[in-house]
Amino acid sequence: MTLNYIALAVPFFLFFMVLEYRLAKRKEKELFHFNEAVANINVGIGERLADMLTTGAFFYVFTWVHDRFALFQFSHTWVTWVLLFLLTDLLWYWYHRFGHEINLFWSAHVVHHQSDDYNYTVSARITVFQAVARGLFWAVLPLIGFDPKMITILLLIHGAYPFFTHTQLIGKLGWIEYIFVTPSHHRVHHSSNDIYLDKNYGDVLIIWDKLFGTFAAETEKPIYGLTKPLNSHSFLWQHFHFLLEMIVAYRRATGFWEKLKVIFGRPDRIDPRIRILLEKRLLSKNEHYSQTAFLRSLIALQTIITLSLLFFFVLFEHYYNGWQLFIGTIFILLSVISTGAMIEQRKWVFYLDFARLTLIGAFIFSFYPSVVLLNLLLLGLLVILLYYKNIQSRYVRVLYNYS
Repeated sequence: MTLNYIALAVPFFLFFMVLEYRLAKRKEKELFHFNEAVANINVGIGERLADMLTTGAFFYVFTWVHDRFALFQFSHTWVTWVLLFLLTDLLWYWYHRFGHEINLFWSAHVVHHQSDDYNYTVSARITVFQAVARGLFWAVLPLIGFDPKMITILLLIHGAYPFFTHTQLIGKLGWIEYIFVTPSHHRVHHSSNDIYLDKNYGDVLIIWDKLFGTFAAETEKPIYGLTKPLNSHSFLWQHFHFLLEMIVAYRRATGFWEKLKVIFGRPDRIDPRIRILLEKRLLSKNEHYSQTAFLRSLIALQTIITLSLLFFFVLFEHYYNGWQLFIGTIFILLSVISTGAMIEQRKWVFYLDFARLTLIGAFIFSFYPSVVLLNLLLLGLLVILLYYKNIQSRYVRVLYNYS
C-alpha cells in the first residue's frame, strides 16, 4: 500500500499542542486563547495541504537544477551531511532575515507573526507563499552540488526543530543557549518590544545571529504579535492584508525608484494609515455580537473535522485521481476560510458552506457515479437555490444567535 507518511506530521504536532495546553493549565498559565489557537491551526492546515501539492514539485526543481547546473558533486559522507546542514541553516538565516527586511518576502512571512499568543499552535502559521520563497533560497544547494535526496531528508528534519522553540513553558537552557536557537531566543524574535525587533533570525543555530550582529538575549517580558496588532482571525485577511497594503502603496508611489522601494524596501516604510483605510473598506467588524457556547463548540468541531480530513486526504493522496484531489483541496481550503468567517461572524459563511455541500456531493459522485445520485444531488441544490434567502436567514440566526 502506497501511503504518504508526511500526513503523520498532523497527529505528531497536534499531540504536542495538546500536551502544552494541558501543562499550561496545570501551571495556571493563560497561554492559549480560543480564537487565536483556531486561527493558527487554520493557517497550518492550509500549509500542510500546500505541502502535499508542492513538495514533489520542489524535489523535481532541485533534481533539475542538480542534473544540469551542479558546480560540484558531493558523495554521501558524514562531512557532506554536516556541511549541508550548516549551509541549509545559513540559507535559512538569510531567507528569514530578508523576510523581515524586504516587503516582498515580508508579505509571505508576516502571517507567522500575527498571533498575539505564543505557543506551539503559532508554529503552524506558515503559508504556501513562504514555502515557495524559501524553496527558491534552498535551490542554491543542488546548484552547489548536493544530492536532492539528501536535501529533502535534511529539510524534513530541519523543519521539525523550530516547532519546539515556540513555547513559553521552557526557560533558558544553559550552555545550549550559546549554540542552538532555544525557546528563549525565539520568544525574542516573535516579540514586538522595541529592543527585540529584527533579532534572532536563526532556525537551528544561533551562531549566525551572533556572527552577523542580530542577536538579542531575553531580558524583559516579551509582548507578542505585530507592532500594530491585526485584530482579525479571517484566514483570507491574514494572508492578503499586507499584499493589499503593498498594492496601494505601489499605486501611490511616484516614479520608478519609489515603486521599486515599495517592493524591495523595508516593511516599516509602508504608510501604516493604508491598513486603516483597507480595514474600513474591507474588514467590517461585528464587535457588538458575543460568541455563544454553541458557536464555539461548532468552530471547535469544524476544526477537528478539517484536521481529520487533512490527515486522511494527505495519507491516501496516491489513491485519488486529479479530479478528486482538486475537489478535496478546494473543500479543505473553503473549510478553513469558513472557520475564520465563523469566528468573525460573517453572514457570507452561508455561501461557503453551500459551496462545501456542493463539493461533498461532487466528491461522492466521483467515487459512485450514477444517474440516480446525480439527480438527487441536483434536486437538493435546486431546492437550496430556490429558497436560499429564507435558508440563509435562518442559518445565520441559528449559527450566531441573532435575534
